Amino acid sequence: MYQEERLDSILEHLHQHKRIRVEDICDQFGVSRDTARRDLVKLEEQKAIVRTHGGAILSTLTRDVGFYDERARTGTADKRAIGLAAARLVEDGDHLFLTASTTVQAAAECLRTEDNVVVTNSIDIAGILAHHQSATIQLLAGQLHRRQRFLFGARTLATLADYRVDKLLLGIGAIGVDGLMSPYEEEGHMLRLMLRQADRIILLADHTKFGKRQFFQVAPLRDIDVLVTDRQPGRELSAALSDAEVEVVVAPVSPHSQGGQ
Repeated sequence: MYQEERLDSILEHLHQHKRIRVEDICDQFGVSRDTARRDLVKLEEQKAIVRTHGGAILSTLTRDVGFYDERARTGTADKRAIGLAAARLVEDGDHLFLTASTTVQAAAECLRTEDNVVVTNSIDIAGILAHHQSATIQLLAGQLHRRQRFLFGARTLATLADYRVDKLLLGIGAIGVDGLMSPYEEEGHMLRLMLRQADRIILLADHTKFGKRQFFQVAPLRDIDVLVTDRQPGRELSAALSDAEVEVVVAPVSPHSQGGQ
């Protein structure tokens, strides 16, 4: 068996069993301990695993975050369903924070309420709501993150500090039992401030965000009021959400729209 075939099989084993020992590799593939260790070193270099004493576990830290435009074109049916369910939680006259998220963007596209005041750091969401005649839009100042199309930095935080809102519609890169995480520290600090200054926190996250970890810890689960998602979370995360008294809203996804994903 070639090394690449072994590496694929090792990853498959890890997805099923969460960890693997050097002895397991030797027994399964009939290779020496030195060969097994070289396989694990190769997978570690690819950032697919974390080596442990005598074996390895899967890496749970998500580093690769696609460009905003690319992410906006994936999982469109799920995002549309989540966005529609979240938009129904917004009432006429609500003052809102909307974060720079492709799923929150879907909620902005679904808003049909009147006289909302929206504060956002997303240039895309501001552009969408510019066509909403009764909405007042406050676009935060700051430096543009070209890859993710959000504004950030000291000026963003200083401007944001002046606002208080009824509801925050929040997108996040990862959610697990440890809470909410972002791949960007700059974004994480801004989200923390938004969380403190909104009366009701509505998190929009599809099932691909469950159980992941990212670089910056934003907030614990207890800071969320509602999670709007496309699938019921797994047992461990569901239990943690229940303990944190988070309401979970599962949005129905139309089977006819799956082709848009």
